[in-house]
Amino acid sequence: MQAYYDARETQPADERERLLFQRLPAALERARARAPAIARQLQGIDPAALDSRQALARVPVLRKSELLQLQHAARIAPPGATADAERLRVFGGFSTIGWGEARRVYASPGPIYEPEGPRPDYWGFARALHAAGVRSGMLVHNCFSYHFTPAGSMMETAAHALGCTVFPGGVGQTEQQVRAMADLAPHAYTGTPSFLRIILEKADEMGVALPSLRLALFSGEAYPPSLQAWFRHRGIQGFQAYGSADLGMVAFETPAREGLVANEDLILEIVRPGTGQPVPEGEVGELVVTTLHADYPLLRFGTGDLSALMPGASPCGRTNLRIRGWLGRADQTTKVRGMFVHPEQIARVLDRHAGIGRARLVVSGEAGHDVMTLRVEADAALDAGAVAATVREQTKLRAVVEIVAAGSLPNDGKVIEDVRRYD
Repeated sequence: MQAYYDARETQPADERERLLFQRLPAALERARARAPAIARQLQGIDPAALDSRQALARVPVLRKSELLQLQHAARIAPPGATADAERLRVFGGFSTIGWGEARRVYASPGPIYEPEGPRPDYWGFARALHAAGVRSGMLVHNCFSYHFTPAGSMMETAAHALGCTVFPGGVGQTEQQVRAMADLAPHAYTGTPSFLRIILEKADEMGVALPSLRLALFSGEAYPPSLQAWFRHRGIQGFQAYGSADLGMVAFETPAREGLVANEDLILEIVRPGTGQPVPEGEVGELVVTTLHADYPLLRFGTGDLSALMPGASPCGRTNLRIRGWLGRADQTTKVRGMFVHPEQIARVLDRHAGIGRARLVVSGEAGHDVMTLRVEADAALDAGAVAATVREQTKLRAVVEIVAAGSLPNDGKVIEDVRRYD
């Protein structure tokens, strides 16, 4: 059985990096020509100069909230008289394809609208299915939704790219799911882990055996070790993949079970929350992705999810970057004494004072008595009073500044921690 989806998965890491940044300028030139939002993001930047990660870091991060705002603003315009006008109105200037060119259009919460183009395996999940053991000729029971969001299509198009047949189970109707599995004997399941567990427990209640099901690719939920063990006990090898409706498949689990390996057609970064600055390997930060697809290009797209880069190559032989998986959300905005405090404001405080490593704003106290404490890893020579003054300038709120030893703050990506009690 072929261990890898293609030869790119095991190419030397430096060769992959060279090829990615060789492809990037041409991809951005195409995007700039048909996607005005990307052209604005590149204003004053020559795509040909984006030939390294250091150069790419000069491009502002586009966060999901901004994508939503730009789409909403564009939608205020009346329906366009031309296909190009309609494409700009619906997708906010990010898509290079519109009606007729796109096979489908989906709506994510917000709503944010995403196109699906005609290329095979548009969302890129075939690589994840292959790593989970799915092969040509298998039947895949797909329990992701086929309505509004693209999850169902993500897995179906991936299975088709591998030469599989798909049963479009969708969500709900648990007894019918059990009956279909018993009748059709699928080899693999795609969907959330919680729904497969519900199906299997319903099968137990019904006295129905489902011996054919041995593989699963999960997404959309956490897949903790306890749940992994539960499925192993049932004879099912479950793997997880991380992706989004904006980006498609970003990273996937392999038989090595050590982190998630990045997809081959994207540039993945981990940045300090509230900034666009990459963090050192191993430090938790926000996952930022640049895609190289011509139809829905996204440049330094901030997912809002926290993760961290893992050192070295995977024991499975794949050489691409690995992440630790989903570690929480980067958007830690909170309200203190009636004022919103954002991670970006804390980042600006750190920019004003050299010598600070990690920092964490801890909001404590009880209802009506909020206390802000900025803990910073720095040398004792740091002027805490000056830092406190900068905090007040940026947030319009007073804060106590505590200098702590290097390495004493948790490496969890948190910039703002709310520990207030309301009981």
